[in-house]
Amino acid sequence: MGSIASTLTPDVPEERLRLVAPIRHTVVITCVFLAVAAAGGLYQHVASLKPAAPHAHPNVVPLYLSLLALQWGLFVYVWWVGLRRSGTSLASLIGGRWRNPADVCIDLAIAACTWGAWQLFTGAWNRWLGAGHAASVQTLLPHGPVEVCLWIALSLTAGFNEELVFRGYLQRQFAALSGRPWMGTLLQAALFGISHGYQGVVACLKIACFGILFGCVALWRRSLRPGMFAHAWTDIAAGLS
Repeated sequence: MGSIASTLTPDVPEERLRLVAPIRHTVVITCVFLAVAAAGGLYQHVASLKPAAPHAHPNVVPLYLSLLALQWGLFVYVWWVGLRRSGTSLASLIGGRWRNPADVCIDLAIAACTWGAWQLFTGAWNRWLGAGHAASVQTLLPHGPVEVCLWIALSLTAGFNEELVFRGYLQRQFAALSGRPWMGTLLQAALFGISHGYQGVVACLKIACFGILFGCVALWRRSLRPGMFAHAWTDIAAGLS
């Protein structure tokens, strides 16, 4: 593991191991994700005890709107309550800088490669271990133009906010607290997987691998931009496929 970490992070700048928010702020947000995971796991457990019935498509518009509000509330909490207290700017947390169109194309190419690598991994995982998603999750995918538009908006929001929170904020915090960038990558990926507890244990493990892959890309590029593109497209494709 040490040799892999040294390959991924040669000469890590000192600011990459600096706390970007107060520790208590990170404790609160970690507890929130654990609580969400516990609630999701309890929901799935209760659902599994009910008699099997055809999964009719519910009205998911209120759910999508509430998730959008939750995502942006999380953004405000990380940015306004956490980053500002340490003097950390959003630009420095996101990293990277587009100086010309070629820089944009490079990030898009890396995003496409990241998405492709994830698709190959997902295909192998599903073949050997199964998808692992709870059956009720499938009923929450969009049907009709209104739900599709909201799904795309939610996917774009998640692509930006979840990469900012997990691969940006939490990865930097955990790296600073442990003194090891690779440890920050593993810890944020574990929390990312656990926070999706409503999807089932196997799916959580797969999602944690997603967090590792995207965390390594962020660590290598010192930028969240490619991961944001790839994450958003992954979610969009999952809902429209």
